[in-house]
Amino acid sequence: MTDSVYIHIPFCKSKCAYCSFISFNRLELIESYAEALLREISSCYKGENIKTLYFGGGTPSLLPADILKEITGRFHITQNCEVTLELNPDDAELEYLKNLKAIGINRISIGAQTFNDEILRKIGRRHNSADIIKAVERAKQAGFKNISVDLIYGLPYQNMQILRQDLQIILGLGIQHISTYGLKIEEDSFWGQNLSSLPQNIPDDDEQADMYEEINYVFEQNGFFRYEISNFAQPGYESRHNLNYWNNEGYYGFGTAAHGYVNGVRYSNSGTIEDYITNPLRHIEEHVLNERERLEEEIFLGFRKRAGVNTSRIRSRFGVDFEQEYAKTLEKYSNFIDRTQDGYALNLKGILISNVILADFLYPLA
Repeated sequence: MTDSVYIHIPFCKSKCAYCSFISFNRLELIESYAEALLREISSCYKGENIKTLYFGGGTPSLLPADILKEITGRFHITQNCEVTLELNPDDAELEYLKNLKAIGINRISIGAQTFNDEILRKIGRRHNSADIIKAVERAKQAGFKNISVDLIYGLPYQNMQILRQDLQIILGLGIQHISTYGLKIEEDSFWGQNLSSLPQNIPDDDEQADMYEEINYVFEQNGFFRYEISNFAQPGYESRHNLNYWNNEGYYGFGTAAHGYVNGVRYSNSGTIEDYITNPLRHIEEHVLNERERLEEEIFLGFRKRAGVNTSRIRSRFGVDFEQEYAKTLEKYSNFIDRTQDGYALNLKGILISNVILADFLYPLA
């Protein structure tokens, strides 16, 4: 059953140098885009009770609350539905946040990236550290009790001392969820397309690995449990929407460049706003997953979670004895994979080489 929804809001006032997400500085198209979204939802949504709804971007907080209200009103929202909106710190006006709360948004995800003002400026963020702290406080004043903040590690000019300062500041915010991502220079980002402008002092892979280990240690010592490779939460505040992805369940994807997974079909929408507004019902790609592909996704996504791969679930879904099918791979990486009550999970050492391990599971040894 499909009971999760992702809605992509592809607008940004400016583009950060590291960002490869689909977004455009075309704010004059917001109303036309919202109309196209409503057309797509009306045509594709089958009326299921929705348990998670996520506005991602881009910068969803550029949308007025009345437009967001009209969009959320098209879905059958369950009473305990998790409704998340990504928020840029400089959009965090108290009145706007109160309006978001009033229309049913109950989870805010704030893009901080770092609390070092010099680094924020050099990577192209519009806010400073004081804006982040103010955004969290205003979200609390508006009544939000489920607040997430994003951090990036491995940024230019960032060392372990600066990272530790970031961690101490974020732990003092009184939030419930933290997402952390290692910097990767993607081809579609400004830096990826303009390598000559790429700063030279970016932490290398070994330094990033040290930073990731430090993040794990500090957060788990302070009540934030890593439940997925990049995500930490206080108990009970795991992102249910993102867990839906990692549990390999279906979801609707609406909007420019959105991806969805409905009835075994993975699909994607047009990557340009103009094309999407013209025809929001056209999928530029649709792929029906075969049994092998579904199994591989189950394994790949399962290993991202702290809970790991559930062997009973794999047996019931695919008729595969996981331990027998992947015995050689499990033996090869026995120091990096732990046995759990329900199956197998990567340990911290395994996460650091997860790409190598997962490649062997997807293409098992003969």
